[in-house]
Amino acid sequence: MWGSGWEWAAVATAGAAAAAACWLAVALARARRLHRAAVGERGWLLERERESAARTAVDAERARIAAELHDIVSHNVSLMVVQAGAAREVLTTMPEEAAAAMAAVEAAGRDAMTELRHLLGLLAPAADGGEEPAADGFAPQPSLSRLSPLIDRFAFAGLPVEVRISGEPRPLPGGIDVTAYRIVQEALTNALKHGDGVTAEVTVRYADHYLRVEVLNSGPSVLSGAPAAPAGPGPDGAGRGLLGLRERVAVYGGDLDARRRIGGGFRVRARIPLDRP
Repeated sequence: MWGSGWEWAAVATAGAAAAAACWLAVALARARRLHRAAVGERGWLLERERESAARTAVDAERARIAAELHDIVSHNVSLMVVQAGAAREVLTTMPEEAAAAMAAVEAAGRDAMTELRHLLGLLAPAADGGEEPAADGFAPQPSLSRLSPLIDRFAFAGLPVEVRISGEPRPLPGGIDVTAYRIVQEALTNALKHGDGVTAEVTVRYADHYLRVEVLNSGPSVLSGAPAAPAGPGPDGAGRGLLGLRERVAVYGGDLDARRRIGGGFRVRARIPLDRP
């Protein structure tokens, strides 16, 4: 009788162990299925994140290229239009002045082609994977150190520009230097489109922790009721240029304000931090 009891206990224990083993096997298989499903879902989410990041990067690069092309084309074409119009006006009466204006048109066209080649060279490197040589006709990168030739081109096109530099000029990070140059270029290009009698003032201030760029141009007073150039986007793309500049400045933690002045004309003002990590 006792032997039968021990045998029954042994059988019961073996059955319980088998049931536990079976349960563990089922639980392990379920855990593996859940793990594979989680890994698959995680992989899908990672793939979606990579695709989203790639689309964001492509959109950002398209916006950057569009802004760069706008800055190059809008500026040089505006100068060419003004100079061609001036040459046409004096072609028969003042041939020397007409020739000088046409030479300016040619120079603006060459500058545009050189800058476009530079941009395309950055987008499409040499076949061997190396950098294009700097002596291959490429223009230097736009910089505040090259502000004088830019101002001279506008002055020759009929836009008097006064420049004020305050603080101690010093080398700037490349992106900030290009952005500051483009701010001046875009603001003066828009001022040139407003017509005769417009003057401009450019102020560049080097502070300890930030760079400030301001461009003012004269024009009809808002209070006088005289028509003024619109501040928003227009058919000539001026609004798009300012929007692109605002985005560029924001990349470096700065801000840009562009608006009509109550006393007349337009103001573009930007403040860019220089000590941002």
